[in-house]
Amino acid sequence: MTNDFFAPKLLAWYERYGRDLPWRHTTNPYHIWLSEIILQQTRVVQGMPYYYRFIETFPTITDLAHADEREVLRLWQGLGYYSRARNLHRTAKIVVEDYGGIFPTTYQELLKLKGIGPYTAAAIASFAFCEKVAVLDGNVYRVLSRIFGIETDITSHAAKAQFTQRANSLISAEHPDLFNHAIMDFGATQCVPVSPQCMFCTFNQVCEANLTGRQSQLPVKAKKAKVRDRFFHYIVLEDEQGRLAMRERTGKDVWTNMFDFLLIEDEQLLDWETLSQHASLQPLLPELVLLEESPVYTHVLSHQRIETRFWHLKVTRPLALPEPLHWYTPEAIDQLPKSVLVLKFIDQWVSKITD
Repeated sequence: MTNDFFAPKLLAWYERYGRDLPWRHTTNPYHIWLSEIILQQTRVVQGMPYYYRFIETFPTITDLAHADEREVLRLWQGLGYYSRARNLHRTAKIVVEDYGGIFPTTYQELLKLKGIGPYTAAAIASFAFCEKVAVLDGNVYRVLSRIFGIETDITSHAAKAQFTQRANSLISAEHPDLFNHAIMDFGATQCVPVSPQCMFCTFNQVCEANLTGRQSQLPVKAKKAKVRDRFFHYIVLEDEQGRLAMRERTGKDVWTNMFDFLLIEDEQLLDWETLSQHASLQPLLPELVLLEESPVYTHVLSHQRIETRFWHLKVTRPLALPEPLHWYTPEAIDQLPKSVLVLKFIDQWVSKITD
């Protein structure tokens, strides 16, 4: 199958069924780049409010580059995968400092930017500058593997070159931007991971997966690594003024520079009698009264499942907090960047705590 057949049929499908998304009405490389970073590992319906929020708060890449990282993380909270936000901020600084705030205009030049990989470079190059270079994301892997019956494991090194070559051989020379939008939309709405709409598919007469009944077998993907179970106990200290004790996380993990409470991690969830014997709580206990324990919150990361319980304790008299804890009012907490896990607790329980 050549692009003389594939591209026209795909573009005709897109003209009729393509999604109307705000970043498809601009050739501004900053807006396009921003949308692509937000939508990595995020559904469109979830990511769109963040796109508008970032554009409103940081109208230009220079505004983003000059922002405080804490503000960037606060705007990002709720999306997860916080390394994306940090890399976004870092790359903005590079574009402003090394390129005068102007994105390179070709795929090869974009690749030289730290923080921009092949997929993002292809997206910017094709959507902003109409360069004939194919994007390759999970949707594209799925569409190509099914239609052409490609059985190469998409997590393997060989797959990237094979699928890139195939996609670039099919892309429309006249409308590379529309082609890339179309093939990603086709994978997102038609050739979906489970129960694809093969009966109404424009390629159902030539699709290898449909003709051989292998829709559920393609694309081939190696099994994910085993998920690690972790157990968190967050100690939520409240003083007589209604302030909560929080800390800024340091070190290198997914929640670096985010704020949370005093944390005790164990190999299982503990009851209060056992937890209260922990060394980090012993110096504080004479001044604390347990008010409430939360239900168990389950938070799933790519390779971790975190079971968490929040313990709300009232401080009965002035208490010198151990570093790095500090007191924050509810208003101040609202302005701090927080993980999804902590944000869930704040949203559901802070009203009870501060009544």
